Amino acid sequence: MLLLAAIDAKYTRHPFFGSRRMVVFLISLGYLVNRKRIQRLMRILGLAGMAPGPNTSRPHPEHKIYPYLLRGVDVVRPNQVWSTDITYIRLERGFVYLSAVIDWYSRKVLAWRVSNTLDSSFCVECLEAALLKYGTPEIFNTDQGCQFTSEAFTSVLIAKGIAISMDGRGRALDNIFVERLWRSLKYEDIYLKSYNSVPELMLGLREYFRFFNTERMHQSMGNNTPVAVYRTASGGGARIVDKYLMKEEPQPESGKVAGQRRAAALPATILNSTPFCLD
Repeated sequence: MLLLAAIDAKYTRHPFFGSRRMVVFLISLGYLVNRKRIQRLMRILGLAGMAPGPNTSRPHPEHKIYPYLLRGVDVVRPNQVWSTDITYIRLERGFVYLSAVIDWYSRKVLAWRVSNTLDSSFCVECLEAALLKYGTPEIFNTDQGCQFTSEAFTSVLIAKGIAISMDGRGRALDNIFVERLWRSLKYEDIYLKSYNSVPELMLGLREYFRFFNTERMHQSMGNNTPVAVYRTASGGGARIVDKYLMKEEPQPESGKVAGQRRAAALPATILNSTPFCLD
């Protein structure tokens, strides 16, 4: 349990840590561990470093994978984009998993569910609760974990006519708003209170998400709360910038313009010495 707690806290701060880096970190704390053991513990937590390669978010081989639809897209209204994810919650004598659905425009938590297993049923229940209360989004984004690529989950979205988007492999920022929610939840509530039991945790989560939605002001949204931004449809927004996009190819230049550009780039000592022809 001490190792699980240490891994969880470190991963929350640095979600790009894979098993190799985690081993080095734990050894620096004085734990005698090897990579095989840490891989097993990270599987228990449902954690994987944000990098390409084998991990617990790998989809089932028979499940369909959908493309990522949000790169470079401006999110300008509530219910345009929702997303979901799963995180591990440690208790005094065990652990559970938490799933939540969040609206990208307002950062509002629309629904959440807790489970003691990583099966897809509690993720589907969370999704259906959000759809029942808030209607349907235009796009729904998830990672490529088997819970979200399963037919049980995607069929709900398809039946509602919702476009399905899935994070790219090794793209740490594709679902950044849910990752930020997990970080806020753990550092502002979970790590401070150390819940003993599931009923106690459920009460704590209910209070925290009420606080997060109705009282916690977000600097990126003009110090407004998610509920206020969602209700008024103003002050929010999001955009995932793709820094890997190829730069636009320059237009062909005329011979004269190209010659002038090359001349401007030449050292002055050359330009002022031997006469030469640019074209």
